[in-house]
Amino acid sequence: MNTSFDLIIDSWTLEELTEAYPVARDFFLNLNLPPLNPGRTLADALLAADDAWLAEFGLTCHEIPAQLAAFLSAMTAPETIREIASITIIGGRNKLGEPEDVELRVEAGTVVSVVGPTGSGKSRLLGDIECLAQGDTPTKRRVILDGKALCEDERFSLEGKIVAQLSQNMNFVMDLTVAEFLEMHARSRAAGQAPAGKTEQVVQTCFSCANDLAGEKFSLDTKVTLLSGGQSRALMVADCAYMSSSPIVLIDEIENAGVDRRAAITLLARKEKIVLISTHDPLLALSADKRVIIKNGGIFKVLETSPEEKASLAEIGKMDDMIARIRRDLRHGERIKV
Repeated sequence: MNTSFDLIIDSWTLEELTEAYPVARDFFLNLNLPPLNPGRTLADALLAADDAWLAEFGLTCHEIPAQLAAFLSAMTAPETIREIASITIIGGRNKLGEPEDVELRVEAGTVVSVVGPTGSGKSRLLGDIECLAQGDTPTKRRVILDGKALCEDERFSLEGKIVAQLSQNMNFVMDLTVAEFLEMHARSRAAGQAPAGKTEQVVQTCFSCANDLAGEKFSLDTKVTLLSGGQSRALMVADCAYMSSSPIVLIDEIENAGVDRRAAITLLARKEKIVLISTHDPLLALSADKRVIIKNGGIFKVLETSPEEKASLAEIGKMDDMIARIRRDLRHGERIKV
């Protein structure tokens, strides 16, 4: 148990506690606690709680403060993640049982696009990387970190820590404002261990970046549950760049999320992260350093982006900007001109 949080919970009012640690609200929401007097300490406020209600959840008014102290201690512990200079994906087999016969090494600061028809297995590749597969997934692929195979203890101690994944569908369930959400992350990660002024600076930087990436602006007071898909994705890209220590970022189809996707990918690569993005977007695919082509559930080939393909990006970008302008005009009720 964390002694400092024990003292805080014993002496602070609930209003003071939730203002300093917004994540505490999630704790109370998860317990489905009835409204508590915000002007009292937790212990005093729980004295008014219905004993029958507490018994229904297998709790007592003496256990909840200790559970909250443990929860806050875990949520505010510094995030320490080992640095990863490279990952290597050793091929397994495709859906037909044919060997992939590939060994793909990806270094920090590199962007790799993953392309192929819908249902071809792009998300499966990202899933193998996320779980640090060691030949125990349907594809039989293995993921190696810095040229070293992982033992079971290493794998499960790292799983979920070194990889940040942005999925196609992102929905918030916490009833927090954008400011509270970012402050919560800052407190629970290394950025939050800095002095208060530094934490506020990181939060502001992350918020400004998210607004630059989002197609539609939002404020620090906006509830995260009210953010659009594009705004949510922009917020999480900025969070990954400025707050998350995870060295590997996996993105599953960002093109339809209303985000400045080129800027998002450039930002993450500049932060020396390993970025793999599943996409149907030619602009994103050719902006990457390499692209993995998926066919029949397996890695069919790996291509380095050629100078000629890089040169074509300017023309593709013009077409993309035109489509973006048409979408914007449609949303605003304008007549369309090509």
